[in-house]
Formats: sequence, structure tokens, C-alpha cells
Amino acid sequence: MFDYLESNRDERQYWRQKVQSIVAGSESEPAGLCRLEGELWRYYAERSAVTSPFKEAVRHEGLHRTSMRTLAELLVRLWIEPRTRRRPAGRVNEPGAENSESAGRGGQN
Repeated sequence: MFDYLESNRDERQYWRQKVQSIVAGSESEPAGLCRLEGELWRYYAERSAVTSPFKEAVRHEGLHRTSMRTLAELLVRLWIEPRTRRRPAGRVNEPGAENSESAGRGGQN
């Protein structure tokens, strides 16, 4: 399915926007991936009735529910800017906290 999206400009643009919209509107990344996975499966099932590469796959394998989780994860990695992670407040240079490097050597410098 990824090859099909990559080779069809209109489909790729549609799915890029859909992935971005789903992820942006989700409470968390796992929730977005779950929703996206369902959308990808529905798309596959719909296209299997009319589009060549999907029709052949269904003819050989049948239309049994298949996980699209890996594809969803790939599309998110490719089409979504990574979110910056913030360091937890108060963890850097806390008073009384030892340097992790010197702590590993018994406090020797």
C-alpha cells in the first residue's frame, strides 16, 4: 500500500494531509496511530474493489482484516515533524544531586 501511495501523487497528498490532521487532533500519539490504522484498513478494503494492486492482493489472499499499524507508524514518522521533548523541571543542577559521571566513579574526579 505504501508503494501505491508513493506512486500516486493525489493519493499521497490526500493521505499526508489526513495523517497530519489525525495526529494533530488526537490526545496522544498512540490514540492517533490507532485511529489512523483503522482509516488505512477502511481505505484498503474500499480500494480492493476497484484498484488494480489491491484487487490482485485480495484475489490471492482474501479480504481478511490485516493490521495496518506498521504502515501507520511509518507514515507518521515520514510525514509528521517530531515533537520536541521537554526535560522535566527541576532535574538539571538540583542542589545536593551528584553528577552522574562522578557518582559512577565513586565520587572521584
